[in-house]
Amino acid sequence: MIFKRKQKAADLATVMTELEQAVAARDGGRTERAFEAAMSGLQSATGTECVPVGPRLAALLPAFPPTGPRPMLATMAGFCVERGADPVACAEPILDGTRRDLLDALEFACRWSAAGAGDELPKADEEIIDDALMARLGGEAHEALRLALAWCSVEQWQSPALAVLCRSTEVRRRHASALLPACRDLTAMERHDLKCLAYALAILDDEPLVVLHRPTRTGFEVRIGGIGDNFQLHTLLAHVLVGGGHLPGTPPSTESVRLAMDPEPAQGHTGAVATGAFELLAPDGERIWNEGLPDDIPVVEGHRLLVLDEPMYPRSWNADRFFPMLPGTAELTRVMSADEVQTWFAYTRWTS
Repeated sequence: MIFKRKQKAADLATVMTELEQAVAARDGGRTERAFEAAMSGLQSATGTECVPVGPRLAALLPAFPPTGPRPMLATMAGFCVERGADPVACAEPILDGTRRDLLDALEFACRWSAAGAGDELPKADEEIIDDALMARLGGEAHEALRLALAWCSVEQWQSPALAVLCRSTEVRRRHASALLPACRDLTAMERHDLKCLAYALAILDDEPLVVLHRPTRTGFEVRIGGIGDNFQLHTLLAHVLVGGGHLPGTPPSTESVRLAMDPEPAQGHTGAVATGAFELLAPDGERIWNEGLPDDIPVVEGHRLLVLDEPMYPRSWNADRFFPMLPGTAELTRVMSADEVQTWFAYTRWTS
């Protein structure tokens, strides 16, 4: 939950109209007062009140100055999505703003490094912004301030971005690929915690997966979607293939499967445990880590190709899914013939 509820404030619809008019009039003082009133009103609003307000808040994002409280405005819209507002209607302004700040943060890092080779990138804290920093960034002062603020506040876009990404396959299909490279590039600099955003942007939806089981030399086509990490994928593959009687072993518990795919998320953390049934491997024999993503599975001949082997050692993990609001799916679409299995094994290190 992005906000906690407070005492009832002014009528939210009235406050929203005032905010929209203040933004349209480009009246800074009036906008600031209306913004604060909207934030207060939102914290005490009912879900029914939030539904129409979410898209209205999101629609204001392009009109807010880049050096203004845009991440907080996006957070308010994301809160409304959590309470039932349409994620598709809110997504484009939120994710456009997210992408802009990701790119601006990368530009900040580029300028910082260019101005002092070998200098460690600074922490993401507005306390670093001073005249010396602005001079180091160079260029026009307003632009330098925008880049510095993006570097310091980019993590604030994560919650509203997740609110829309985790509630709509359509949103992910439209927007994820445009944000993922910049998110991964910034995460690699190890100054921002954007793991959740990177994972959400990499979610596969309606994705065909070729699965080979090395011990039995059998193969399957499985279609997956909405899976947040490979712990969840592991559980669902075991459910479909072991639980479905296609592979030997002990199927996962009913509770671990429910937690992986139930449309209704668990309320808080559970003590349910999932147990590993396989070793997940790439075609070259490298391990596909449970902590990783289905997106880590290599693509071969237009299909992601995953090899299952006997587990190297017993392992278990908490069965809660990475994204509580996002149920995963895994459907067995076809059992392959022996000839097809042999053809696919030819692309792996286990050719015979």
